[in-house]
Formats: sequence, structure tokens, C-alpha cells
Amino acid sequence: MSLGMSLLLVTEALKRILDVASTLESENVGLLQARGRTLAAPLISKLDNPPFDASAMDGYAVRADDVASIPASLTVIAEAGAGRPFTGSLGQGEAVRIFTGGRLPEGADAIVIQENVDASGTAITVRETAARGANIRPKGEDFRKDDILLEQGRCLTARDVLIGASSGHAELPVVRKPVIAILSTGDELVPPGSPLGPGQISASNAYGLAAIVEAAGAEARVLGIARDTFASLDERIAASDGADILVTSGGASVGDHDLVRPALEKAGAKLDFYKIAMRPGKPLFFGSRVQNGSTQHCLGLPGNPVSAMICARVFLVPLIGRLLGRETPFQALTAVLAEPLPANGPREHYMRGLLDMSESPPRVVAFKSQDSGLIKSLQRADCLVVIPANTPAQPLGSPVKVLKLDI
Repeated sequence: MSLGMSLLLVTEALKRILDVASTLESENVGLLQARGRTLAAPLISKLDNPPFDASAMDGYAVRADDVASIPASLTVIAEAGAGRPFTGSLGQGEAVRIFTGGRLPEGADAIVIQENVDASGTAITVRETAARGANIRPKGEDFRKDDILLEQGRCLTARDVLIGASSGHAELPVVRKPVIAILSTGDELVPPGSPLGPGQISASNAYGLAAIVEAAGAEARVLGIARDTFASLDERIAASDGADILVTSGGASVGDHDLVRPALEKAGAKLDFYKIAMRPGKPLFFGSRVQNGSTQHCLGLPGNPVSAMICARVFLVPLIGRLLGRETPFQALTAVLAEPLPANGPREHYMRGLLDMSESPPRVVAFKSQDSGLIKSLQRADCLVVIPANTPAQPLGSPVKVLKLDI
């Protein structure tokens, strides 16, 4: 356990967090609830699509040999529409009036589009030839029964739901949504919208974190505000029972009123590490506790709103991804600096900035002021420029690692 004064590297901290997490159990959900969920098993088609040879156009089902020489005179013997197939068989010199999506009659092997036909009652004159297979969608052309259509671990899109329904599934197996309990701590906090008394601030962290949690595919459970007493913390921590992750913000440092870590240890948590070599976000901790046979991960974020949100993007989002069984790499890309940067200090710096993807390679600008108290600059930013510890000054055009703020 690394609870001493040494600072853990960000990469090592993230590795430790992900190494102790595993995919949650699965459940079946209806198609209307499936978008945004994570597929728990490969999606295997239950049927062929199309399930039969189907007409791709409005026209006439014919035998290609009968229209090889034009003009060709044929007799219409029946009609076939979508869901109303002709059950007989087509003979020489015969045609069936057919509409888009209609099943190809037995004996037919081509569709003549209606624009190429002159009709008079049951007699038609075909003015253009149609080769065998013309304007026909063959059975199974799109996909076949037992084809693997989607891989396990995929976050389902609207298009995925469509193919699930098209392949015969009324329900899809998905990973259960992780439940993330979010606890704000501090005597200075009041709910948003409440009048501020002397020394008080609006409690914003829980709402920003809840939005991150929901965007990452989990369910947020906001526990409210715990005061800087063991009694208040004990009560709120107990309210997190059943959650897969307990996220706290504030009270993670070493001051007289920073009681979150000892309160969690009192509740049975075993902390793995405390303090990381990251700016902003140094006072971050992680551990786990067992409740009724289930493991709850405990992630302690700084109370500063900017630090809390950046740390959530770097650590909480990948942890949720691991519980969902998704592959969630660091998702960094390489860009070049549009403005020079000064030398960095002993901690890896996650600088708020703006990314321009219109050029190749992408260009990025880090904001001049990186004060962690500036919430507006976080709202304006669309990325974090990641500068390793002890990096010397970097001139314009230097390559840097960039992490998108895409949730």
C-alpha cells in the first residue's frame, strides 16, 4: 500500500485502479432501452436478411429468358406485394405484378421495372431487357442466420439497435449499469440555488460528476453533502451501500477537517494509494471495501471543482469502462503546439486547452492561465494537453499528447 508521502505516477495509479476492477454481470433489456448500453455477448443473427429473394423495385417479376429479345409480350397472372406473396409458380410467357419488398415468385429470376413496361389490362409489353438477377435482393444478401453482427463490449448505437431488431432479437444482452454513488464533503458547501452565507460556496461537484457518470454509461446516485464530522460522513457513506463505486469530493488532503479517508477506513475500506504526481489533482486516493460479499471501489477526488472534473475524466471514466467490459484506453491523440509552452515542474500537468482538428496534424493551444480555481476555462476547454513531469520549455510545433474532453 502506497500511503506514504511519495507521489504515484498517473499511469501507475490508473493501472492499479483498472487491475482490481472487472466486468459486471449481464442482463437482458428490450430494444427500446438498449441504446447506449454495452453488449454483454456477441450479437448473432437469428435469421437471414432478406429472409427471401425480394424485389428491389416496383415492376414485374419475369423469366429473364422471356425478355431476352424485345419488345416482349407477356401475360400478367397475379400480383405480389410486401407481405402478400404470390404462392403459385411463374410459367413461360407469364409475369407477376410485384412491388418493392415483395417475395420473388417461384419460376421468376428477374424484375423489370415498371417504367420499362407498357400495360393494357393483363397484357404487358416489355421494352427493356432484364438480366437474370436484375433488381432482386437475394435471400441473405445483407447477412445470414448465425452471422456475428456485433462484438461483445460494444456500446450500442441507434444503428446497432436497428440491426438487432432486423436480425430477430426482441431483447439484447447488456452489462448491468454500474451504480456510482457521489458524495460531496465540506462545511462550506450549500446546494446550488441556495443563498450563500459567509464563507459558503455552491456545491457544484456532484452535478458535474453525475453528468460525467451518466455520459460514461453508468447510473449516478447523488448522496448529498456530508459535513466535516465523522457522524455526518458515517451516515452518508452508509447510504452508498449497494453502489459499485463510491466517489467522494473534498476532504482528501491532510488538514484537521479532512476526514474522508479515515471515515472510509472506519467503514472497512482498504486504501491502495494516496497522492499522485498530477497537476491538478495531487490529493487523490483509491481503495476498495467489501459489502455483503460485493466489492465497492472508493475513489477520493479533490474538492476543487476543476481538479475533481479533470481527475474524473482521467480515472473515473476508464474505471466505469472496465466495469462495463469496454475497452477504454487512455484515448490520447498527438497534436502540435500552436503556441510555445514553458517548462513543467515535477508533476504531470493536465492543461486545459482548445484543439483544432481541421489541420493535419491537429494543432492545440493551452490556455495561458491554468489556475485550478478557474471553472470557466474548464467549460471553454475541449481537451487536456498532457505535459510529462520535468519537461523543458517546448517551442511552437512541438508534438504533445492530448486527451479530449468529450463528455
